[in-house]
Amino acid sequence: MAQAKPVLVPDVSQRDIEIVYSFTGADLLLFGAILYPGGRAPGSERPADIVVVVKGPTQSVLMREKEKVAGIWVNAARTRFRSAPSFYAIASSRPVGTLVDERTRAIYELGLDSLQLSPASNALSGEQARFTRGLVDLKRRAGLYYEAPGSVEITDGVLYRARVRIPARVPVGRFTAETFLIRDGRVLAAAVRDIDIRKSGFERFVARAAERSAWVYGLVAVALSVGLGWLAGWAAGRR
Repeated sequence: MAQAKPVLVPDVSQRDIEIVYSFTGADLLLFGAILYPGGRAPGSERPADIVVVVKGPTQSVLMREKEKVAGIWVNAARTRFRSAPSFYAIASSRPVGTLVDERTRAIYELGLDSLQLSPASNALSGEQARFTRGLVDLKRRAGLYYEAPGSVEITDGVLYRARVRIPARVPVGRFTAETFLIRDGRVLAAAVRDIDIRKSGFERFVARAAERSAWVYGLVAVALSVGLGWLAGWAAGRR
């Protein structure tokens, strides 16, 4: 009989995150337990590691490269990525590069250098790699892509926990929190939990109006502009 494998039982502190006008970000706690066959964890000579990956919905991204011509910056080469995650965060008990080989990292997309972004152009591999690095760098600087090696805590080889920062500029949609159990360079178990991030209150009304009723969105935008302009004029006249 095949040897029984351990099972992950993960959970998240928030399954639903609502974005309102005062939203400044959130700390998402990911935690859970490792259930070993027979209820016995492996000895300290063969410790297991945990990697947690939080991904936002994928999106199509067009990247343009700037080039200086006659002292003016203009758009030059460009490429489109068909399935870039809008948000990507990876937390691990140890650096992922020390846990699994490059092939395994590519299969499970463990790490920013292992993302499968699916470039749509037929550009040469060197050019695609340059645009990929540029996209990852832009997302990283915006706080939407990041890595946190050593941030997963494992207690008694059974319980684990990690925190992932959700920035204020996070896009809305269905997110996934994937947890991987790794030992001896192999992924032994994996589990997924869904997280919904959505706008609430007035922000939700504006977003839905812009998507479903463009004319309502336009009327509200014009009314707000007129109202704020009138208020500014009234305040200036009172001085």
